[in-house]
Amino acid sequence: MVCKELTMNTVRAKKKLGQHFLTDEGIAQKIVNSLYEENISVLEIGAGMGVLTQFLLQKNIDLQVVEIDEESVSYLQKHYPALQNRIIAEDFLKLDLSSLFTDKFSVIGNFPYNISSQILFKILDYKHYIPEVVGMFQKEVAVRIASPPGNKDYGILSVLLQAFYDVEYLFTVDAAMFNPPPKVQSAVIRLKRNAVEQLDCDEKVFKTIVKTAFNQRRKTLRNSLKTICFSEGFTQEKIFDLRPEQLSVEEFVYLAKKVKN
Repeated sequence: MVCKELTMNTVRAKKKLGQHFLTDEGIAQKIVNSLYEENISVLEIGAGMGVLTQFLLQKNIDLQVVEIDEESVSYLQKHYPALQNRIIAEDFLKLDLSSLFTDKFSVIGNFPYNISSQILFKILDYKHYIPEVVGMFQKEVAVRIASPPGNKDYGILSVLLQAFYDVEYLFTVDAAMFNPPPKVQSAVIRLKRNAVEQLDCDEKVFKTIVKTAFNQRRKTLRNSLKTICFSEGFTQEKIFDLRPEQLSVEEFVYLAKKVKN
């Protein structure tokens, strides 16, 4: 397939959809080449005008793209006839992802920054179907997701995602590579599913512990988790002298196991 030169004025970027179109095809190919899994189905989120799509179509894969913007859908249909019957003109956040492919699939995209966290929470809901994610994020969010314990950027997304995925910060993308340029820098990260099939605790309790602790991240756990009912005497352990960013995923699991049923 011959790559088409994208005419960026063809589709108007819409602020309400958080659209910033990547214009550098070299960066686009680098993102697509960051997919580690070979010969696996791929779902692209927010295909826009196909800057990633054109390179994905060169791979021998089952590809589907999700695009909510009607103008972008029309552009894709016109310029990429190979996408016939592969465009899902719907809201990704409302999709039943388990019905899209017959087997596991990777996710890729230049994710709209205004819903990037929601996209990741949705991916977590379908983690057993999705072994890999490669995505463009606002740099601040990408750093947060990839941060290890003990780092000031380590937070809710870090813990919840790192419980099930190994996260790699791949590279930074300058604002000048987009049209219109965002007011922030961007970054590409890769998430690869780890060996954890199921946490050794109630997952809902785990999420509650993590979110409650980080909602008052400057406090020690003894103060931030006062509303959680733990086993008698457990809150006297030294772990409660720590702040949430000091805890590993395994330590949050340990706390969740000590919550009274």
